Amino acid sequence: MTAPLLGHMMDVPLLVSSLIAHAARHHGNTEIVSRRIEGDLHRYTYRDCETRAKQLAQALIALGVEPGERVGTLAWNGYRHMEAYFGVTGFGAVCHTINPRLFPEQIAWIVNHADDRYVLFDLTFAPLVDALAPQCPNVRGWIALCDESCLPAMKTPVLAYETLLAAQDGDYAWPLLDERSASNLCYTSGTTGNPKGALYTHRSSVLHAYAASLPDSIGLSARDAILPVVPMFHVNAWGIPHAAPLNGTKLVLPGKDLDGKSLYELMESEGVTCSAGVPTVWLGLLTYMRDAGVKFSTLQRTVIGGSACPPAMLRTYEDTYGVQVIHAWGMTEMSPLGTLAKLNWEQSQRPPDARRALLEKQGRVIFGVDMKIVGDDGRELPWDGVAFGDLHVRGPWVIDRYFRQAGGTPLIDGWFPTGDVATIDADGFLHITDRSKDVIKSGGEWISSIELENIAVSHPAIAEAACIACAHPRWTERPLIVAVKKPGAEVTREALLAYFDGKVVKWWQPDDVVFVDELPHTATGKLQKLKLRDQFRDHVLPTAAAASEQCPMEPLDANIDAHAGGGAHPVKSAATPD
Repeated sequence: MTAPLLGHMMDVPLLVSSLIAHAARHHGNTEIVSRRIEGDLHRYTYRDCETRAKQLAQALIALGVEPGERVGTLAWNGYRHMEAYFGVTGFGAVCHTINPRLFPEQIAWIVNHADDRYVLFDLTFAPLVDALAPQCPNVRGWIALCDESCLPAMKTPVLAYETLLAAQDGDYAWPLLDERSASNLCYTSGTTGNPKGALYTHRSSVLHAYAASLPDSIGLSARDAILPVVPMFHVNAWGIPHAAPLNGTKLVLPGKDLDGKSLYELMESEGVTCSAGVPTVWLGLLTYMRDAGVKFSTLQRTVIGGSACPPAMLRTYEDTYGVQVIHAWGMTEMSPLGTLAKLNWEQSQRPPDARRALLEKQGRVIFGVDMKIVGDDGRELPWDGVAFGDLHVRGPWVIDRYFRQAGGTPLIDGWFPTGDVATIDADGFLHITDRSKDVIKSGGEWISSIELENIAVSHPAIAEAACIACAHPRWTERPLIVAVKKPGAEVTREALLAYFDGKVVKWWQPDDVVFVDELPHTATGKLQKLKLRDQFRDHVLPTAAAASEQCPMEPLDANIDAHAGGGAHPVKSAATPD
């Protein structure tokens, strides 16, 4: 057999460090603006960012961090976190972004499973670090993202980030690494059992950044200013910290203040043209703008993911405020971008109602991702918008296995099973109809129904319990406990809700309890949650009734696209766009 004719092209590896190097060299004066934890507004350039990222690399090497070892972060969206994205990965270590919204014991499990050598943290997480440190004996040191003068009083010995950087000169050349070596590590939110780690490569991260930049994706350019509201600890902020320097895009980082007033003022003062985040944030922004009587002067588009975007929110942003809403879907295992709802030329010529119906779905895949739906027999189902099946995906930024998990690959014939149930129509638009796992998505974050059920049945008066999602005008979904009492036992709704206090983080606590005589089961004894979701489809949570009175859109029953299975899968965390 004749050997293939090879081309004569340079073999230059795709490395995360090349993104910040490109930005520093060719967009060196473009700004990165951050609202700091200290309260002020910090402003510097991509050129400054690369220099400090190199100082961080030097500092970590001096501390003994080896290529391939993990360095964790517990931080908001800010310039120091941005430096960690490149300073950690640039010399071959792995940047492990940690979701601080998880329960402390779960965070400790993640830190230990990742085997983090050092953890960088923002000052707001100092109490959390004090709680974590005794549970994480393999962490060599905790680094506060501040200077010596701002170090808080803590039980845990900590290092000051700025002191570490000041000891280095930044005269450092990014090494040429294998592009298939690990760059970033993100964990799922533990939908069932312990969280699972998705270990990305330099190659996958750079390709994902290219994909995020495409016109039918987020569509970034050097003429944009983007404000990622989605946290940098949530699936790499949907790849924006990588895509922005690739394009020389001005980057505006909001820090910890994500209320409507703070976001609006920052967007207006910095000329933000593009943003991205979960529906909960955008509802808060709508509420502020309605009450303040203000409109945007520069914002053109926003990507909304993390959970299904209510149709009324999409209409309000586009019709009232002139902002294009790009509905998106993905997952931690996909780095996370998978589909985005943008119309092609032919679709854009259709009547307004037909266009809107497409835009309310999760959208078409971007180049690099392929998808299919399969039936129970494993055969691919037609793209007719009617047949629904298990959604499978594949591509160069989709994982082939979980980090340090026994049991081998999760792939099925080379495809990753997402755990979602969906339809795909003749236009190639994805519509998530259910989840095969009964997790609940509240404000863009996962809540495990199984864990809440386990707590409920641990109450001495409860014989059996199921947890399902109910629609909520602010949080998209909130948990409802459907419980069966033990014979002769008594417990009130209020007492059972109070029983969850201290057992889970506050935002995981159920919103309501309903007592029933029995729960539906299959012949094998499994709970039939589809029947429960149908039975309680119209159940109005007390918190939902209160929130709907404050909703700046249309009435609740006209707005919320409450899927029987609890809405769309996130671009998460992540999913989520943990």
